[in-house]
Amino acid sequence: MPSLRSSFIDDQGTVRSGWRILQFTLLLGVLNLAVAPLWPAPLRGQIPDRWIDTAVVLAATWLCLRTEGRPLAEAGLRADGRFLREITLGTLGGAAVMLATAGLIGALGGFHWIRTPGTGLRDLLAGASVYLAVAGFEELLFRGYAFQRAVRGLGFAGAQAVFAAAFVAAHWSNPGMTGATRIWAALNIALAGLMLGLCWRRTGSLALPIGVHLGWNWTQGTLLGFGVSGTEGAGWWTPVFHGRPEWLTGGAFGLEASAVCALVCGAAILGLWRWRGISGGGSSRASES
Repeated sequence: MPSLRSSFIDDQGTVRSGWRILQFTLLLGVLNLAVAPLWPAPLRGQIPDRWIDTAVVLAATWLCLRTEGRPLAEAGLRADGRFLREITLGTLGGAAVMLATAGLIGALGGFHWIRTPGTGLRDLLAGASVYLAVAGFEELLFRGYAFQRAVRGLGFAGAQAVFAAAFVAAHWSNPGMTGATRIWAALNIALAGLMLGLCWRRTGSLALPIGVHLGWNWTQGTLLGFGVSGTEGAGWWTPVFHGRPEWLTGGAFGLEASAVCALVCGAAILGLWRWRGISGGGSSRASES
């Protein structure tokens, strides 16, 4: 019968990954409760909520790493030129996935675009700021400390399955998640989660997944004018739908609810699977199975 100590400590003498993940989850909850009274409504108009959420999950990540005597870089966060290059590469990659999806649907007669009046460079930059905060928050939460500790305990495939399901659950109550749209949206969000997990694995850094997430959302919403996971907003362009089925176009939910998006994401995942990654830069976490 295993001892009580072995339930908490593994054969290498370190705290088991499940307890580390629980520690992160509880700490995140405590920090959110602590920050809420310090963030009154008047201040929320100055700094978007998602930037505060990003700061909170970053603080929880740093504190958990400190309990292990590890630097923040261990979670795949480094302030260097390579991190900037990978964010840029990821942003271009995420944009390419959305442009390919939209281009294919448009070629199949799903919609055409008209220029949205009154939008300009300021709107593009504002959208980039919002979606950078969203990408930072969600990647720290779903591909950061907890995911990386799950890779230790479950292996990469197990962690991918669990966190892709969690990624879908986090979007399950979004506007428009009903009927057939829910099926296609859940599939594509799960595929996106797998794709972003592979981005981390191939680089050992959160830069590439943050960039892909940013490029995906910004291109889909701010540039092309589609909904982003059910959230609508004015884009640089406005799509005019031609009455084709929502499983093709994604409808109001966005391109993420289109069957075409599933094909494009599948191709991107296959490409990442075959890609050997960026040499010389990954953390030890990325090489664990």
